[in-house]
Amino acid sequence: MSTPHLLAGRGAVVVGGTRGIGRAVSELLCAMGARVVVNGRDPDVVAQCVDALTAAGGDAVGVAGAADDEHVAAGLIEACTESFGRLDILINCAGIAEPPGSSILRIAPAEFDALIGAHLGTVFHTCRAAAPVMAAQGHGTIINTGSVAFLGDYGGTGYPAGKAAVNGLTMAMAAELKSAGVRANVVCPGARTRLSTGPEYERHIGELHRRGLLDEMTMRASLDPAPPAFVAPLYAYLASDLAGEVTGQILVGAGGFVGRFGRPTPALLGYRDHNDSRPWSVDELHAMIAG
Repeated sequence: MSTPHLLAGRGAVVVGGTRGIGRAVSELLCAMGARVVVNGRDPDVVAQCVDALTAAGGDAVGVAGAADDEHVAAGLIEACTESFGRLDILINCAGIAEPPGSSILRIAPAEFDALIGAHLGTVFHTCRAAAPVMAAQGHGTIINTGSVAFLGDYGGTGYPAGKAAVNGLTMAMAAELKSAGVRANVVCPGARTRLSTGPEYERHIGELHRRGLLDEMTMRASLDPAPPAFVAPLYAYLASDLAGEVTGQILVGAGGFVGRFGRPTPALLGYRDHNDSRPWSVDELHAMIAG
């Protein structure tokens, strides 16, 4: 493994760090010398994960609970500073899947609220607890997990909405906290996890392809994702000093693919000076937008 001591002595919190991508990230951070607070909803799974990390030579403690609860989120940051004496890294990997067959035509408000809470709420509460600590000490890095699903190609409701909101919140934090020495970035991962396996998932991907939302290549890639270990190094890189100038980025890691979303900019359709011109007519707007 390259640069095995890249994160030596760092204090890290990995939310959703007991399974899937979060588990791979927790393992890699420990292998690189970080001391890790591992979080998950299931106390037994948290304990098992901590045992495995420490048995492999890592330094880890566990905090169970759903981090979209502000008290749990605050407890994670406190656990890191109390256990390790410092907080350098916050990584948010927690998430839940859309209900089977989820659609704006059918989803219940409670289901939508749960999806927004699990994704946006978790990021908000953990960042709200971590950012003041990092800003006061003049350094720190926040890495939130997004998804290419924010583009809408995978359908759904609260999942793409929550991930798109995570992008926006992270970009705003990156701009605000840059002068304090705190970085914030997003990783949109593709990996084989509980959310991307099983007959229901495969039917969903097949249906999206049938409806023309996913092309053939994307469908095949979605049905054969790489293990989480392929994307974990991207999180570790962003957590390290090697990425000291990298902030406000939305990156993609899926198997052997690494990419970056460019900053959205509007394409000019028309312009006139409002000081000496009338408003655009509906017909003129139609000619610009649809024509």
